[in-house]
Amino acid sequence: MKIYTRTGDSGTTGLFGGSRVNKDDIRVECYGTLDETNASIGLLRAKLPLDHTWQEGLFSIQTELMNSMSHLATPPDSSRPNRSPLPLGMATFCEEWIDRLEESSGPAEHFLLPGGTEISALCHIVRTQVRRGERQLVRLMREADVPPSILEFINRLSDLFFALSRAELAQSGVQEERWRSFIYKVRKKS
Repeated sequence: MKIYTRTGDSGTTGLFGGSRVNKDDIRVECYGTLDETNASIGLLRAKLPLDHTWQEGLFSIQTELMNSMSHLATPPDSSRPNRSPLPLGMATFCEEWIDRLEESSGPAEHFLLPGGTEISALCHIVRTQVRRGERQLVRLMREADVPPSILEFINRLSDLFFALSRAELAQSGVQEERWRSFIYKVRKKS
């Protein structure tokens, strides 16, 4: 089978189950951004040693992103059921990883200027791609039913990549470049 089909030459693409939509449909934009995010995570993994402690967790995230994209590519009126698992428990997975990371790097209390090391900067790129995907996901949810576990996963994922960027800096001995304190954290202390 050839990789090209020519069916998209008119500006449409096929969804799971056979229906076709414009390539700029919010559903396509949403899972396309998560696909871009997944590719960036792949680049991050490629830059890490194969035995790096993040590899297994990042692999799990990539797998769950693929499953999530599969569900996002399945409209409610699909003629075929989607058999991909939902990312149940992935929000908790991210929270637990964040908690472990903050044990070594301390709690996050400031907005940071992205950078410091290449790995930290890549984590910030992934974080911003996830946030864009989350905004598109919220737009999609106004038009269609989306399993809540997908939004929960994506929301925690951006926090995780912020924590990963900080952990990388701490591990490398590179000082965080802080911009401002988180306002909600300042208010809590008052």
